[in-house]
Amino acid sequence: MTKYLKFATPAQKHAGELSSEFGLANHGFKDLDTVFWNLPTPALYEEAVFRGEGNIVKGGPFLVFTGKWTARAANDKYIVSEHTTEDKIWWGEYNRPMTDEKFTGVYNRLMAFLQGEELFVQDCYVGADPNYAMPIRIITDRAWQSHFARNMFIAPKTMDEYKKFIPQFTLIASPSFKLDPRIDGTRSETGIILNFGKRLAVVAGSHYAGEIKKSMFTAMNFLKPLEGVMAMHCSANVGREKNDVALFFGLSGTGKTTLSADPTRNLIGDDEHGWSDEGIFNFENGCYAKVIRLSAEAEPEIYECTRRFGTILENVSFDKTSRSLDLDDESLTENTRASYPMDFIPNSVPELKVDAHPENVIFLTCDAQGVMPPIARLDMNQAIYHFISGYTSKIAGTEMGLGIEPEIAFSACFGAPFMVHHPFYYADLLRLKMEHHNSRCWLVNTGWVGGKFGVGKRISIRHTRNLLNAALEGKLDNIEYRKDKLFGFEVPLSCPNVPEDVLEPSNAWGNKKEYWSRYDALVSLYIENFKKYSDGVPEKVLNAGPKRLNEIENG
Repeated sequence: MTKYLKFATPAQKHAGELSSEFGLANHGFKDLDTVFWNLPTPALYEEAVFRGEGNIVKGGPFLVFTGKWTARAANDKYIVSEHTTEDKIWWGEYNRPMTDEKFTGVYNRLMAFLQGEELFVQDCYVGADPNYAMPIRIITDRAWQSHFARNMFIAPKTMDEYKKFIPQFTLIASPSFKLDPRIDGTRSETGIILNFGKRLAVVAGSHYAGEIKKSMFTAMNFLKPLEGVMAMHCSANVGREKNDVALFFGLSGTGKTTLSADPTRNLIGDDEHGWSDEGIFNFENGCYAKVIRLSAEAEPEIYECTRRFGTILENVSFDKTSRSLDLDDESLTENTRASYPMDFIPNSVPELKVDAHPENVIFLTCDAQGVMPPIARLDMNQAIYHFISGYTSKIAGTEMGLGIEPEIAFSACFGAPFMVHHPFYYADLLRLKMEHHNSRCWLVNTGWVGGKFGVGKRISIRHTRNLLNAALEGKLDNIEYRKDKLFGFEVPLSCPNVPEDVLEPSNAWGNKKEYWSRYDALVSLYIENFKKYSDGVPEKVLNAGPKRLNEIENG
């Protein structure tokens, strides 16, 4: 039995005040110590401090270190293969099957492991649109992870709602509970396991809170498209005057959070959204932003959040005397993170949704080869081709095992680790919605210019913001474009407040022959990657892909 203090804390005295009438017995828990139901943020601070789970630093954030788990364990995710869902899952690299028998064994051992322990429960919702919201229950044995769930998801509004709360999906996170690969058939002691038949997920053997967030996103990615709602790994904002919505698709490190946090527009959310017949809605109530080398000048809204009570910081270095943060220190990981509620961003949309549809859809790619143009306009078939391809570079620290140098990656739908259906299932739904609402599509490169990583430099965020603003404001509608030689998409010849030579990436290369050689090599990778989807994709989408230099030169 876990005991930390001689006397009961305030939270222990009021642990059951916001408890569901149905308790935890139906989840299989027995002989528990105290269960802390839906504690507010200050109480969770108290409990986390009493347990030595982290430190309060200057300004009020709660800072934790997650040990070796400084990023998602992408290779340790499993989905239970059972009769109700097995024919709907895109089995493969990111959706590894686990038998129902193995899952039952894991779950029973977890229930035994947690006997006599103190647990924290947050009852909340994923999805800001009441028509599509999913009630979820997050059960943890760490106070700070319960705080994380409270930051990231949407809380009930009344006492009666809490009392009668019945989850449609439950997640149990226990960092200290380790799997046994010999018994469980897993790759390691860490496991992120989703069982759609039982509407249940387990996060075992990882302290990284991002696993909680992404597990629920994966659940929504499976369930919501079955209702005709496009589930998207994107940020979203809306113009204040025209009510024009923009979506920003991209993997971690490509600029989703940074570029959508535009002080001239209102933020709907920074990472996960649904697109229904009524409009765009956030799946979450919080942001989970990378903060390495965060600048008060370039990203003032996010920077300010790293100085606030209620924010959780993961793996950020600090001075133990002054408690001052060092956001530039990457000694623990490049993937330093901040979790904070949406209302910490002054220009966020309070309702977390808008009854409007995207005028612009932006695909963010981080091209570490330094050959892609900084912006290109795509037709519909090109949009579907690039959406399924999901070209980018994995940035150091965002997944366990990544080195310093970015790795070329093709992540279907700009979020393959979280996609449960076949990529064309999502792509076809996206096409239907974009065609119905006349959405324009842009490919924006936030990666390198003038050479690959280590030779060139990362494109100026000022240039990227000016390009995006021009696209969103319609300033790129009536200008001249050139057709890209290899990809066939349209690249503007000019843009307000952006030097013209920036729009032609080969200009920054001293050796033009090397530029075309690398660009052609990238095309080869695109073509090879797309072969895995070709059987389930229409011919017109296949034909929208790039062409090799020798094909073009030989006619």
